[in-house]
Amino acid sequence: MLVRLDDEGALAIGQLSHSWLSGQLARAWGNEQFPPPDPREEIALGAEQHDIGWARFDLEPRFNAETGLPRNFLELTVDEHLAIWRDAPDLLLSQSLHAALVVSLHGSSLSELRAQAVPEHAHQLRAHVSDERARQARLCEVLAVSDSELECTRRQMWTWDGISLALCNQWRPFAAKDVPSHDGPIDIELRDRADGTVTLAPWPLASERVEVRCEALRIGSRYEDEPAMLRALARLEPITLRFVLVAS
Repeated sequence: MLVRLDDEGALAIGQLSHSWLSGQLARAWGNEQFPPPDPREEIALGAEQHDIGWARFDLEPRFNAETGLPRNFLELTVDEHLAIWRDAPDLLLSQSLHAALVVSLHGSSLSELRAQAVPEHAHQLRAHVSDERARQARLCEVLAVSDSELECTRRQMWTWDGISLALCNQWRPFAAKDVPSHDGPIDIELRDRADGTVTLAPWPLASERVEVRCEALRIGSRYEDEPAMLRALARLEPITLRFVLVAS
């Protein structure tokens, strides 16, 4: 779960809602400078479902006793991280092998990053990376996906995930690094505009104006304990967050 503090309290955004936003970006992606996802619908489906392993975890979020709010996704323990990501690709195997491949790529990328951040748990995390790379090799053989195509999809997924997180969390400044373009890796900067819209530079989308959205829960108070938090969250009605992206 993403938890963003603001003047009214906090917004809690489920990982799958943020993931849905990533899928909307994937479906809008591609122009003369940036390659679209290929195959578009299958990769976009994987982007939309890339956090599918979080589904049950976010239905009963853990409690942060220091903040009185749900725990943010950045506060996962290594064991929780592995429980979420180990079997996540399996949940898409009966729907789309390409989508399952996207989930595997993203999970292994996260474990690689985490292994660097917490070297005391590197052995567990690298075992997960090794398992996912073996899975990716099997899927690539079936799908006839080349190494270069695999790396392009991995970097695209990392980009959509980063832009979605930046929009949801209001991360500024934000730049997506090493984004695949027709001329090689390039950085894309997310910028706010005076009219409340957002632009990406250079512009990577097919249309000059794209609206994306996700859902969130408005949390107006802090809770004493986890049972009180869960009871309160169950009563909240979701609100829609909309982001309008326009070419500069």
